[in-house]
Amino acid sequence: MADDRGRPPRPALAAGSRTAVVQRVLDAHVAERSAALGRPLRVLDLGGGTGGTAVPLAVAGHGLTVVDPSPDALFSLRRRATEQGVEGRIHALQGDADTVRDLVGTDAAFDLVCLHGTLEVVDDPAAAVGAVAALLAPDGTFSLVVAQRLHAVLTHALAGRLDRARAVLERPDGRWGEDDPAPHRFDEPAVLALLREHGLEPVHVQGVRVFADLVPSALLDSDSDRAALAALEDAAAAAADHPLLGSLGSALHVLAARG
Repeated sequence: MADDRGRPPRPALAAGSRTAVVQRVLDAHVAERSAALGRPLRVLDLGGGTGGTAVPLAVAGHGLTVVDPSPDALFSLRRRATEQGVEGRIHALQGDADTVRDLVGTDAAFDLVCLHGTLEVVDDPAAAVGAVAALLAPDGTFSLVVAQRLHAVLTHALAGRLDRARAVLERPDGRWGEDDPAPHRFDEPAVLALLREHGLEPVHVQGVRVFADLVPSALLDSDSDRAALAALEDAAAAAADHPLLGSLGSALHVLAARG
């Protein structure tokens, strides 16, 4: 288990609040593409877990295929889909990036493929991105969310774990050591280069959760404090004149189009 001594308290925000920016961007993109195509989208959520991304898209009328290695997660996904009345729009399959092509079929082509919080744990990130690119329909979109390096550097430095901060900064994999629970952290230039190597052109790049994992929970003891933090996150996400803020987000969200 990772040593969390000295770690600053995490803010008292629900996971949904932390990913709200990503979901809003994704919802807007999906609505725009669906209107342009004149039909619901065919969506693959690779590593989709319990359906935090998939179920809302199914509720909006789109068809989802969710591939995840965890049978427990897929059970929760099916239960959530049934509760929302969209079980008929979600096809759940047990597997991963290595087996997804066999699971969905060689002729499968998706309008949108989501890979959120999964690229960090695959053995070969380049191969995973290549597998995604091969599953996209012409003009399809890849939605990628990955952990960023600089946020972890800042988090460890502020907690006084200076050796770990330096290791995260210097190691190619962005880890502080072999006991680091995060298998990999990424930098924006490397992510964008990897996407372009596989014929995917970034059309939206946004750092998210800039402050949510840094502000101590002791400072968030009221609804107004939590609302102020959420508003600050929204402002940071919209601050195009301050790109450094995006680099400090704990996660990077990229939408990339297949040419």
